[in-house]
Amino acid sequence: MLVLCSIVNVPAQTKIVYEFEIHQEIGPAMSRLTETAIKEAELKKADYILIDMNTYGGMVLDGDNIRTALLKTKIPTMVFVRNNAASAGALIAIACDSIYMTPGSTIGAASVVNGEGELMPEKYQSYMRKKMRATAEETGRNPSIAEGMTDENLVIDSIKEKGKIVTFSTKEAIKYGYCNGEAEKPEDILAKLKGGPYIIVKHESSWVEAFILWLVNPAVSGVLLLLIFGGIYFEFKAPGTFLPILLSIIAAMFYFAPLYLEGLAANWEILLFAIGIVLIILEIFVFPGHGIFLTIGVICTVTGLTLALVRNINFDFSFVPKGSVSMAFLMVSMAMATPLILLLAFGQKIFHSKLFKNMSDVGEMKKSHGFSVHDKSLQALIGATGTAVTNLRPAGKIEINGEQHDSVADLGFISSGTPVTVIAVRSTYLVVRGN
Repeated sequence: MLVLCSIVNVPAQTKIVYEFEIHQEIGPAMSRLTETAIKEAELKKADYILIDMNTYGGMVLDGDNIRTALLKTKIPTMVFVRNNAASAGALIAIACDSIYMTPGSTIGAASVVNGEGELMPEKYQSYMRKKMRATAEETGRNPSIAEGMTDENLVIDSIKEKGKIVTFSTKEAIKYGYCNGEAEKPEDILAKLKGGPYIIVKHESSWVEAFILWLVNPAVSGVLLLLIFGGIYFEFKAPGTFLPILLSIIAAMFYFAPLYLEGLAANWEILLFAIGIVLIILEIFVFPGHGIFLTIGVICTVTGLTLALVRNINFDFSFVPKGSVSMAFLMVSMAMATPLILLLAFGQKIFHSKLFKNMSDVGEMKKSHGFSVHDKSLQALIGATGTAVTNLRPAGKIEINGEQHDSVADLGFISSGTPVTVIAVRSTYLVVRGN
């Protein structure tokens, strides 16, 4: 549930103005917040909805979703432009029944641009022009002016010449019917409303929304990536431990869930990651040493994790800022490399520690359980030398005296044909080290 503030023992005759803020880039988070706030305002039977806005715009589709939600609600809507209502912000502002602006604010400049600020092709501009015009018609404003905020070729007498985009100051917006009046703060608007008294009830995010925002923090995402790859590496090092791979899957859930809700991670990107994990598990437990499942699995996993961090639409990267994909790939690559570096530096201590042995122990192989003969035969091979039959990544097969054995490299990778020495026995695996 949402929290209502400044509303304690409000008299029955007092009317409610339900307020929420748009002070950031227009995106899936703002779209979800708007829908939630409108539902809460309707549940509380608010008399008005007030948006406190200061934004340079954002994603067109999310701006359109917010615009549609505002037009659909039966509660009268108002927007207080604190400084900027540009691009998608202008579309949202025009969708409101009333617009109030602080002195020195601006509204307009709604052309569609990419991540570098360059104008998008005509099909995008045409879509935005029609949306702006239709919205102005719906709220009783001059539709040509709204269209002129997008179309630089449109000419409007005494307002706009060819080659310009409409952007109004507060006084200009009042003059041409795109602002109902000036206000220094949201509370000033209450005095302009009839039928009061009114009280502002502010929207506050639930703990779930706050938790989602915390998860998408780059630092938190980085830690989750480390846990994902760390779990995979540890499970590869000691097949059958299960706890590391389980930790990796849980970290992946926390990694993708908020990105999915924010509109970054698409279904196919999550599916691509899941396929990668399945292939890696097959390499560890079913086909150790083959390498093909591991290679394809790593490619799928890294690709899914990388694309989940950027605002691509399938394979359309038009709205993705330049360098975003490479930065996302670098972040994922660093997270993938860090556990490997740690293993190379501290692998011996980690895997021979008492904690790890207790964690990876599958139980004591007692004679009563039928393990004694097999255990003795494997134990007898400690110190023996052989040759790697397959690549050990780290699991694979080695050959000793003409017999093949399932093995795992003590640390890192051992290529096929490399002489090896058995240094320990773990479960049904020989632990070997390259000579």
